Amino acid sequence: MSLMYVESRQGHFMNIQEQIQNYIASQPEPKHSDMQELHRIILQIMPDCKLWFLDGKNSEHKTVSNPNIGYGFHTLKYADGKTREFYQIGISATTTGISVYILGIEDKKYLAQAYGKKLGKATVTGYCIKFKTLEDIDIDVLEAAIRYGLEARNEKG
Repeated sequence: MSLMYVESRQGHFMNIQEQIQNYIASQPEPKHSDMQELHRIILQIMPDCKLWFLDGKNSEHKTVSNPNIGYGFHTLKYADGKTREFYQIGISATTTGISVYILGIEDKKYLAQAYGKKLGKATVTGYCIKFKTLEDIDIDVLEAAIRYGLEARNEKG
């Protein structure tokens, strides 16, 4: 997936911040406002973090996932021993709402057990919190889950 500068139709190259703003701006309301607010909240929690933008396309330019915005830095380890640089926290607009990814938590049941019932109308898996709109959830609980993911990751390594 492409993380570098992307050439726009006008022929100039967009940096990651521009790609993120264009992606957020392209969302219909209320997703646009919700994504903008999430972006602001995460940058408040992680002001100096590395920013990522993944366009959702593979090396053959086929769409393989929803585009997503990433924050922070995390090394993924695969079963075969290979590693890959990736983000720690991610957000993505989906057909049904928004997904927030919190990577690097060892206990895959922890997010659901600790935050699932308090979040509101959300689905919580091992590393993903999905909801329709920010109105449906308790933003303070989501922020606490993000902070936990960062602390759990930073303690580990």
